[in-house]
Amino acid sequence: MLQEIHIQNYAVIESLRVDFHPGLNVLTGETGSGKSILVDALALALGGRASPDVIRTGADRATITVVFQAETGRRDNHGATPMPWATWLDRYGVGGGAEAEIMLRREVQTGGRSRLLVNDEPVTLAAVKDLAPLLVEVHGQGEQAALTSREAQLDLLDAFARAGERLAEVRALYGRRHNLEREWTDLNQSEQERLRALDLLRFQVEELNQARLEPGEDERLESERTVLRNLEKVRSAASTAHAALYEDEGSALARLAAVERALDDLARYDRALESHRESLSAVRAALDDLSRGLGDYLAGLEVEPGRLDEVEDRLASLDRLKRKYGGTVSEMLAFAERTRQDLSRLERADERREEVRRLLEDARQAYRKAAGQLSRERRQAAGRLAREAHRELPQLGMENARFEVRFEDAAAEAEPNASAGGANGLDRITFLLSSNPGEEVRPLDRIASGGELSRLMLALKTVIVAPAAGAGGNPAARTLVFDEVDAGIGGRVAECVGERLKRLSKENQVLCVTHLPQIACFADHHYSVEKIERGGRTFAAVQYLAEERERAAELARMLSGRKVTEAVLEHAATMLKQARAG
Repeated sequence: MLQEIHIQNYAVIESLRVDFHPGLNVLTGETGSGKSILVDALALALGGRASPDVIRTGADRATITVVFQAETGRRDNHGATPMPWATWLDRYGVGGGAEAEIMLRREVQTGGRSRLLVNDEPVTLAAVKDLAPLLVEVHGQGEQAALTSREAQLDLLDAFARAGERLAEVRALYGRRHNLEREWTDLNQSEQERLRALDLLRFQVEELNQARLEPGEDERLESERTVLRNLEKVRSAASTAHAALYEDEGSALARLAAVERALDDLARYDRALESHRESLSAVRAALDDLSRGLGDYLAGLEVEPGRLDEVEDRLASLDRLKRKYGGTVSEMLAFAERTRQDLSRLERADERREEVRRLLEDARQAYRKAAGQLSRERRQAAGRLAREAHRELPQLGMENARFEVRFEDAAAEAEPNASAGGANGLDRITFLLSSNPGEEVRPLDRIASGGELSRLMLALKTVIVAPAAGAGGNPAARTLVFDEVDAGIGGRVAECVGERLKRLSKENQVLCVTHLPQIACFADHHYSVEKIERGGRTFAAVQYLAEERERAAELARMLSGRKVTEAVLEHAATMLKQARAG
């Protein structure tokens, strides 16, 4: 349920907070007062297209914050129903915040940049668009066009058929079948190509095996080659250093021994020099180590004849392999491991092909069984949906309308081919409508007006929600927003629209923007939207009409305009009483 919306510096709104409630929430006001701005702001917070044009003049950013609260008390046979967005929170690693609550914030800056947060954690636009359908459906004049898409129509039919679990099973089986079909295709490449690949892989593996590569070998050989190419210079420098440290008369160690003896004599007379003797011992030990190291290094410079040629040949061999298999020995070793795995896979191709063939046949059978059952459930539900929608449409001013659900092929009635169907099953459907007598039914996108689409959507939503009311509640209940659903209607038809919105609000929270008192009188919660001018600036304000007299006054304004008489007020009060009684 939408609990609150807080809007700052958006269009004509400077700062506005509105608290919403369960049931039917209605927003009314003069044309141009800003009623639809609230719906637009909500859509923006839910991932709608952002533009710096929406920022209020003089501000550097617009901010919309919306808070959704899970309804309490919904239970099924397994206990409390989980939050509808719990899986989303886990998938995107977003903290849950307060129990059963989720907060979305959208910031739009003057430079065109936009930021989205969920429970104060930054998220992507794609993530919010995944979340939005779990929270709210916005049926504005633009959104009604979605009803013409086959995907949306199939979603509505599945919702009416309560086919969610079956559809999830079909999607999982389709994914398994698809992966196995792709592997089967790879395994069944031409035998000639497979043999060529085998020959190449065997040659590569053998060549790399014969090379007897060792990790870091190229770096060690490069260092050794540098020494061997400059052997005399290296030997001379090492000998000079060793002699200066140890062998020469007056070497560093000999002179250090003389210093040590002198300090021993001094320490007899002044104990303050004891610490210097310790430091000198440490220096002598370090020089001893260095001297022995240089001696060992010089001994190691006795190189066998031809060693430089061996190193040069080995490096040349490695360079040749690097041009084929990688820039370093480590990369070549990794390539060799991958090649051995590919070789093993191809050598096992016949064995794996038979295994995949069996798995694929099982997967196709399982998919056909589940998809066929889903299709049968859809076809049974389609007839019921058409009949119930046909009963609703006359009450919405479409007395002569005929509505049908057409399946484009007989995929579920005949044996489909092995790869028939997709993630949503075997069916492709089209919603058909005829609004006038004597006209044949046609696809919605070819004949339906915006007003007709709005009323058809309302009729479908009404019949889709209705079956759940007697079955422990609708587990998919959420917030439904209807913007300008009253376009092109009035009188008795408007009253019927109000009745259906009221019915929807029994199982869902409903927000409705309307110009008609026949609809507004059914509200559980009524909000009046107006524009006011202050200090040369325009502001939008929303007032919650908590008192009966306030609601009657607003209905009277909607009935008669600026001049409100006692008779009109009495009529408005009567409308409210009749709506409650109904």
